[in-house]
Order: sequence, then structure tokens, then C-alpha cells
Amino acid sequence: MAEAATGGDAAGHRSIESRASWRAAFMTLAILSISFGSTLLIVVGMKPMQEALGTERAALALAGSLLWIGTGAGGILMGWLADRIGLRITVAIGACMIAGGLALSAAGPLWALYVGQGLMVGFLGSGGVYPPLLVYVSRWFDRRRGTAIALISSGQYVAGVVWPSVFERGISSLGWQATMLAYAGVVLVVILPLTLLLRPAPIPPAPPRQPALTAARRHRVAGLHPNVVQALVCLAGFCCCIPMAIPSAHLVAFCSGIGISPTHSAVMLSVMLASAFVARQAWGALADRIGGLRTVMVGSAFQALAIASFLLTQDEVGLFVIAAAFGLGFSGIIPAYSVAVRDLFPAAEASWRIPLVLFTAMGGMAFGSWLAGGVYDHFGYYAPALGLGVVFNVANLLIVGFLILRLTGMRRSALWPAVAP
Repeated sequence: MAEAATGGDAAGHRSIESRASWRAAFMTLAILSISFGSTLLIVVGMKPMQEALGTERAALALAGSLLWIGTGAGGILMGWLADRIGLRITVAIGACMIAGGLALSAAGPLWALYVGQGLMVGFLGSGGVYPPLLVYVSRWFDRRRGTAIALISSGQYVAGVVWPSVFERGISSLGWQATMLAYAGVVLVVILPLTLLLRPAPIPPAPPRQPALTAARRHRVAGLHPNVVQALVCLAGFCCCIPMAIPSAHLVAFCSGIGISPTHSAVMLSVMLASAFVARQAWGALADRIGGLRTVMVGSAFQALAIASFLLTQDEVGLFVIAAAFGLGFSGIIPAYSVAVRDLFPAAEASWRIPLVLFTAMGGMAFGSWLAGGVYDHFGYYAPALGLGVVFNVANLLIVGFLILRLTGMRRSALWPAVAP
């Protein structure tokens, strides 16, 4: 039984979904498959960049952390801006900022890397591309919103399959700075023309008038103030993204440090993200059937088991299997949060509630990436960081479990009858 009507859409209404909805989704997937490549350059190049810059790994990991924080924070601003100046212009600005940030990052000094990644690639760049496009696609769908959001979010994994091996070869042959500059050109050449093909999202039909409800009930979710529920969802996202970030940001460096070749390490990252891409479509379909929060809980449980398994072996074949299992687990979590927000709150609030959840989730990614680098610098190996990841993952499961119990109690009933669409 589905937990709730998706996004508050009434079953009796004509669906807004059409072929144009799927064209918008696939166009968005193409854009994100390029923009997310910019987040992988530091992941693949961490070790050679550390050697070239003569810095600690935590200092370099901080650049990746600033990128995630910037993307989340920028999404709040750029989501608001997209509603006012248009999605096409916002995404075009984001693409230009990603390219400019990569060019600045390639200048060499550590401060340029921080400004280029945090402010330009993150805040003004990816923040102007991913969160506004996520809200945009969510407005094209009502019946299969989870599937559509999972599809477009898979742009991260398409990028992860295609680009790490390309970047590794480029860095080996040309150096990390030339590779960054070349990819800046790819971003401009591909994304800017695609923005011209983005059509305005449809206006959903007006919902039927609801039976009279008390004011207190209309403005509460699971017996709590809506913003309290929002805060708990954000906290859950922060906790689950800390363990998510550790293999995502450090897998290549982790494998290189235990004697696995850089080429095989980059392939392992691609395998992890390819597994995530394949699995994400199934997670999206699951979210359409059981609701966003329950999908988060199932995915988070898979992720906890997989990250704990990284502590059990350093065998290359075993690590390939664990990396694939980790991709299977974490791939459905972030899209499911977006589905949960649309399940829980009115559609008109999506432009700020979804970016806010993404901001805190990406804050968790940033903290997890930096934490793993700092712990590695202190101990000289990654096992303590992986153990901390398990702890944060358990905290996520407790928060999400609490929300599910509050929403459903012991009854098999629709979760959110009081939330107006």
C-alpha cells in the first residue's frame, strides 16, 4: 500500500504527466551528467593534487567539502532566483560559474582551489543547476514523481561511470590543471545549448476542496509543527550523508593507499557509481509505492551494512564487491528525501523546502569528506573514519524511524491526510 498520495495530488484529478514530462526529465539527466562531473575531479585527482600542492589530505578534502556546502547553500538562493528570472537563465549562469570555478581552481594556489570549488563550482554553479532542476522536474510529475526524480538524480552516477577513467588518464597524461581546464570547456559547450530546450513546467490542476478541518490539524504534520518535521528530515539527511561521503570522496585515495593501482581505483569508483545508477531506478519505483521516508529507511539500512563491510577486507576483489553493494544502498536515499518532502508538504513550498533538505544533506557530505581526511591524517589509515560513518548512519535510522512511527502509529492508514496540496 502506498503511504500517501504523492505530493498531495488527488487521485480523481487528471494527471499532469505526458511525453513532455519525460522529455524534460531526460534533458535534465543530460545536463546533470555533465555538471556532476565537476565534483569528481578532486576525488580522482586527490593524491596527485596533494603531492603537487604539498599539503595535507584534509586540506585538499576541504575543497571538496566546500563544493558540497556551496551547492546546498546556493540551491536555496538559486531555487528562489529560478522562480523569478526563469530556469533557463539560472541553469546557464550555473554552467558558466562551474566552468569559471574549474579555471580558477586550476590556477594552482590552495586559496584559488577553495574559492573556485566552494563559491563558483559549488554555490553559484552546481547550486544553480541541480536543486532548481530537481524542483523543476518534480513539477512535471504527480503519479511517478519518485521514478522521475530518481532518473534525473542518476546524472551523478552517469557522470561517475563515464568521467573517472577519463579524468585519471587526463591527469596522468596532461596533469590535473590541464584536465580541469579541458573539462571547463566541456561544461560550456554541452550545457549551454541544452538550456534552450528546457520548457516551462505545467501548472497543476486545482485540487478539490477538502472537508472542513480544524486550523490546528491543517497546519500540523504527524502531530508536530511542519517546520519541526522539516528540521528532523534535514537532520536525518545530514547524518546519512556523512557516511555516504566517505567512500564517495576517498575511495580512490583509500585504494591507492593500500596498494591498488590508480587505474583500478578509478574503475572501482566507476563500478560503485554504475551500481548506484542501475539501482536508483528501482529505488524511485519503490518510493512511488511505499513513500519517500520508508524508502530512505530501507536505503539507509543497506548503506550502513555496506560501509561497515569496508572494515572487513582490503582484498581488491572483495572491495569491488563492497563498492558495488555500497552504490546499491546509498543510491536511493537523496531522491527519496525529495519525494518525502513532496509527500509531506504543499507543492507551493517545494522551491524552498527541497533545496533546504539538499543543503543539509550536502553539508553532511562536506563534513563527511573533511572528517575522513582529518581522521586519515591523524591515524594514517581510514578504518576509524569508516567506523564513525557507521555511527552516524545508525543515528539517521533512529530519526527516520521516529518520523515513520509518528506518521503511521500502529495503523495502516494514509500518512498525511491533513496536508493541503
